[in-house]
Amino acid sequence: MPSKYILTSAHAETKSLFESEMRVHSGLLVDGGHLQLIWVKFDPDGHYPMHSHPHEQISVMLRGRMRLTVGEEVDEIGPGDMWYVPASVAHGGELLGDDPVVFVDVYGPPSDSIVDFFEQLRSNSAG
Repeated sequence: MPSKYILTSAHAETKSLFESEMRVHSGLLVDGGHLQLIWVKFDPDGHYPMHSHPHEQISVMLRGRMRLTVGEEVDEIGPGDMWYVPASVAHGGELLGDDPVVFVDVYGPPSDSIVDFFEQLRSNSAG
């Protein structure tokens, strides 16, 4: 469960970790019993590669623009736009413009692979 129930964008950014290869700042804000909440901010020169995972994902774009691919569907999205990714469907995006791209992901059910990713990122940052 989260240490806070009300999560501001400033809190999310402060708690985020940086992954240099993709140029992304992200944080696992909620690791609940039925879902996980992830905050993501790509630097303008970042890379959101095609990938898939065994859990469903719902996302909301907060800032920036990107050409998003989910399965065979491709569209340019911006602030306020949303997307759904079924389990095991490939998705990723091409960042557009000079602004950071910020979105939130909700994963269900919770995935140990997400927790492991953030633990590895935290240990890389510390060492």
